[in-house]
Amino acid sequence: MQLLLISNSTQYGGGYLDHCSEAIGHFLESRIRVLFVPFAIADWEAYTAQVRHRLEQQRLEVRGVQEWEDPRAALEWAEAVFIGGGNTFRLLDQLYRSGWLERVREAVRAGRPYIGSSAGSNVACPTIKTTNDMPIVYPPSFDALGLVSFQINPHYLDPAPQSRHQGETRAQRIGEFHEIHDVPVLGLREGCWLRREGPRLELGGTTPARLFRKGMDPEEYPPGSDLSFLLD
Repeated sequence: MQLLLISNSTQYGGGYLDHCSEAIGHFLESRIRVLFVPFAIADWEAYTAQVRHRLEQQRLEVRGVQEWEDPRAALEWAEAVFIGGGNTFRLLDQLYRSGWLERVREAVRAGRPYIGSSAGSNVACPTIKTTNDMPIVYPPSFDALGLVSFQINPHYLDPAPQSRHQGETRAQRIGEFHEIHDVPVLGLREGCWLRREGPRLELGGTTPARLFRKGMDPEEYPPGSDLSFLLD
């Protein structure tokens, strides 16, 4: 499988996808036709237009899944699939109800490159149980695409040293997940992404990621780290 799983779509000080545009270009190589899945946002047309406008700057052609009556024709046209960010519960709910969950899974497992950002990275995991989003809808299941065997927490935040906030930190929330589940969780800070090429998984971007495993102290991995062991 070929995956590019991005923590965030917009980085402070830049525009939409600016911080990862070079990574997207390298990942897609000569492929130019991108099928976009806008289900994480209410206004699919506006979201698709935003993505189209940005990726046209890289000479990529973007069409939304809602533009096709025949899903098979859409996947035959597409050279890559991109699922954008937004609310993870709404995204997964619509993937199930539209039948696109299984279609995307089959296409990616057959070799179609997959790009996910934020919620789109969440749904690449076995479940969406490590999302940061509110459950504004109730999907038929929390089970997701299962393109990787570990969980991702996009937009991972470290505790602010001077903050007076007394609520749970992100690390504590992940600890609560590990009270029930054994699956590793990779906290992707904003500015980083994962690239999978077959059996190899590498961390890219400008910020380190934090790996949480049940019963173990968290570990830090800088950009460029080989994380292929997470695919075992």
